[in-house]
Amino acid sequence: MVKYIPGFLLATLLTTLSLAQNYAIPQETERIVFLGNSITYSGKFVSYLDAYLTLRYPDRKLEIINLGLPSETLSGLSEPNHAEGKFPRPDLRERLQRVLVQLKPDLVIANYGMNDGIYLPFDEERFDKFKAGMDWMHQAIENSGAEIIHVTPPLYDERKGAAYANVLDIYSDWLVSLRNTEDWKVIDLHWPMKKHQEDQRTINPEFAFSKDGVHPDESGHFLMAKIILLGLGEQVAGVKTIEELLAPFPNGKQVLDLIELRQEILKLAWLSQTGHQRPGIPEGLSIEEAEKKVAEINQEIQSILKK
Repeated sequence: MVKYIPGFLLATLLTTLSLAQNYAIPQETERIVFLGNSITYSGKFVSYLDAYLTLRYPDRKLEIINLGLPSETLSGLSEPNHAEGKFPRPDLRERLQRVLVQLKPDLVIANYGMNDGIYLPFDEERFDKFKAGMDWMHQAIENSGAEIIHVTPPLYDERKGAAYANVLDIYSDWLVSLRNTEDWKVIDLHWPMKKHQEDQRTINPEFAFSKDGVHPDESGHFLMAKIILLGLGEQVAGVKTIEELLAPFPNGKQVLDLIELRQEILKLAWLSQTGHQRPGIPEGLSIEEAEKKVAEINQEIQSILKK
């Protein structure tokens, strides 16, 4: 059971985390690709992060592309009747090389783990497959010339199943340990989210980030964005909502709306271009068409930033 941490102590914890995990984005970085499962694909936390960085650093030419794919794993595992037997879980191994070759990212931010234990109690063999997949991804991305920052999985609500919540605790602890044993860059999302939920439940026992125990709501996505920004060295520990995050910037909400549109166009275009094995993903525009629309959006954003 995670112990209750009062709000002021949680803020202190997040501040400490920001100091301990300062993986500032190098000045030469231009293209950042996010990889992950349906939580990443949904895109809210990526858009929040993109909006903040766009507003905070208007002169930087950062391009942030979300290539999360629903149901995906690193472990290569899938439940026997996943999606009612319609299709197995996609494996990142099937598409990663195409992503790296075609997008040529400078930095990859990867968030896996939620699906990798396939919602079963802890098992050493499944854990080994997750670890092997994580190591394979890390090496493949480094070999491409890109940097990688790992992000531990969000929490699985123990009210939906204590056994699987424990699996993600174990997976997250192992990934965090690689900061020291392998000198990996790892931002811990899991434990701060878990502590925050416990904190909120002392005020409202019905509080939950997610109705299904897996997919965070907007407040969960905001906290994800905040924790990642802290890990990137941004001083946002005291901010409690997306509105507060954008408040220092004139027309911040207007910029966020445009960035959410830009994110959706680029995500679907590049998922279609690079290919995948996940049914049900809408077909995106061609890259040429997408880039034309994005150029128009970027021009509008720049006009707003100059006001």
